[in-house]
Amino acid sequence: MPVQILMPALSPTMTEGNLAKWLKNEGDAVKSGDIICEIETDKATMEFEAVDEGIMGKILVPGGTSGVKVNQPIAVLLLEGEDASAVMAAPVAVVASAPAPAVEVVPVAIPSSVPAAPTGDRVIASPLAKRIAKDANLDLKSVKGSGPHGRIIKADVDSAIAAGPAKPAVSAPVAAPAAKAAPAAASPFEPAFESIPNTSMRKIIARRLTEAKSTIPHFYLSIDCELDSLLKTRAELNGRSDAYKLSVNDFVVRAVALALKKVPAANASWGDEAIKRYIDVDVSVAVATPTGLITPIVHHADHKGLAQISNEMKSLAAKARDGKLKPEEFQGGGFTISNLGMFGVKDFAAIINPPQGCILAVGAGEQRPVVKNGALAIATVMTCTLSVDHRVVDGAVGAEFLAAFKKLIEDPLSMLL
Repeated sequence: MPVQILMPALSPTMTEGNLAKWLKNEGDAVKSGDIICEIETDKATMEFEAVDEGIMGKILVPGGTSGVKVNQPIAVLLLEGEDASAVMAAPVAVVASAPAPAVEVVPVAIPSSVPAAPTGDRVIASPLAKRIAKDANLDLKSVKGSGPHGRIIKADVDSAIAAGPAKPAVSAPVAAPAAKAAPAAASPFEPAFESIPNTSMRKIIARRLTEAKSTIPHFYLSIDCELDSLLKTRAELNGRSDAYKLSVNDFVVRAVALALKKVPAANASWGDEAIKRYIDVDVSVAVATPTGLITPIVHHADHKGLAQISNEMKSLAAKARDGKLKPEEFQGGGFTISNLGMFGVKDFAAIINPPQGCILAVGAGEQRPVVKNGALAIATVMTCTLSVDHRVVDGAVGAEFLAAFKKLIEDPLSMLL
């Protein structure tokens, strides 16, 4: 009996996705480990590997289709000994709640080059290469691919852009160009605008933040930390090796991890039946990308030194901006840091990243007047604000966490022990 390949849920928040393209055609043999299609989720574009073997009997959802519901059948796989006539007997109705798909698929981050044989006039290019070419108005048909089977990768697009003026793409765009002025139905008193279509990622961010602010009882605690000792230690450590380049944020991640180890009640999330107190200290760090905010995770941050945290954060941030994060690199985490200090923001209050119980908003370090030993002095001060889910963390626990964090920031040598 033929079996269905269903649209899988690739993240806890995913209810639908876009089927970008098929890498297998009807009649093609499917072996274990073969990449069968690319799916765009709310966070990234991912490829899917087949685990079972068979023949691609029928594709139910064509490539380029958006809004495909989770658990909706997208293809039918013929097992050994079955012919194409058996496809007619396979049920293909859309299901609201279906069992696990007969062909198990494993999400993996899209590498810059994936073997794929070009067919006809179709341009074979990585998703990142397509996005860069679209932004530069570059016709991919004029670019020679250096990847396997002539696949166009990021380096090919970068070289083409650097070689001369970009040629306008001749293929028809999928979406209509953005309007430069208000539509006819808009109020005559509304100022002119351009419409920027919402990506799946932006829609999910909007929904989740609205839910978080509407359903989570936030309260806020702020504390000032003096940075002069930290800045001195940072300069001394950076001068000792070229293998790393520590930032203030690296010290913040390390301090948060150690403070959570001292105050584990802050490393928790809400559940209707029980509060989840996490054993591991996995710290999420907000990173801005062209398509929206994403929070890659430094796993077991309390067991990692400053240099390791620094190198790992640089790698995660680069992968986030290129859309190459694997699901395990951004899904989960028990506590989030949002740092806008590099933009000169003095202080702010962040919205909690559900289901976590806390998020720490980090402002810029600036020179301020302080009183030391009864005398006025100047110190570099950084304001940090903890947003807390009051269902999970009480005020005293939040204050205890901030006190532990402040002590570590102001005595950075203690983070090296």
